Amino acid sequence: MPITVAAPPQHVQVFSGFDYVTVDEVRRRAYAAHSASQRLLIVDASTGKVLNQVDVGPMHGVAVDPVTGDVFTGNGTDQSISKVDPVAYKVLATVDVPGNIDAIVYDPLNRRVYADQDGGPSVYVIDASTMKRIATLTMPSDDLESPAVDPKTGVLYQNLANGGGFAVIDPQSLKVTKVVKTPQLENNHPLVFSVSANQVISGGVNGVLSAYTPDGTHVGDVKVQPHIDQCNTGSKGELIVCAGRGVVTVLQARSGAAPRLLGRLETGHRGIHTVGIDERTNDIWVVYADPRGDWVQRLKWMP
Repeated sequence: MPITVAAPPQHVQVFSGFDYVTVDEVRRRAYAAHSASQRLLIVDASTGKVLNQVDVGPMHGVAVDPVTGDVFTGNGTDQSISKVDPVAYKVLATVDVPGNIDAIVYDPLNRRVYADQDGGPSVYVIDASTMKRIATLTMPSDDLESPAVDPKTGVLYQNLANGGGFAVIDPQSLKVTKVVKTPQLENNHPLVFSVSANQVISGGVNGVLSAYTPDGTHVGDVKVQPHIDQCNTGSKGELIVCAGRGVVTVLQARSGAAPRLLGRLETGHRGIHTVGIDERTNDIWVVYADPRGDWVQRLKWMP
């Protein structure tokens, strides 16, 4: 059951680096933060062709509204979040916030964008319809990573990289209701919510992924590669992909148990640290920079 190279890497204009990746399964688009180029990269997920890049600023986080297809970008040191029309290739609206932005997540139930502060304790709450900031949440940590949302309840989970766990935030009161400690993880980094398993799955740079029930009960752990940066899942929440230092792994989320490791690929490109997956096709999307230029590539999970 291998991870295979589905197509040769496609060249991306401008030499720089990348950050978070996500996939719109309905519209067959892959998106990546082309950070140093200050652009949103848009790729046709059917052909692998680079369609365009939209100038949004030094972005890091990227998220998609699955209903409208609008893309949201967290614009790093520009201290803003933008809404992008990925068909017209233009920015529709931008809202300023009082801090640098790292990762973002879209809440389809409440139509909100949550954006965590890079190097600070704040999570900014943006109304996706009006593109207005409606709240600023203060987390019990000043190093935040990888927010995730339960799409059925709207509950927000925020990784606390130097806080030894993750915070659980009620979407109605916008208050932290619990901090779940994760002593088995070092420097919490990736975080996803698996719909199929109804689990919060958090990872540490020590190469451990841990599964929790939505109320914070520890279910189990699995070893993956160390120094994982981004983990991602698709609409089903059955498969989880993780990337770090050129290694891509695929895991199966399991209700009542830790994820099961299915496959691992040593890509040979140490710059690969972020990843997206299309669970309708099992296509995996990675981006990286090397001395020859910048690249986007499609891999595939073969069950």
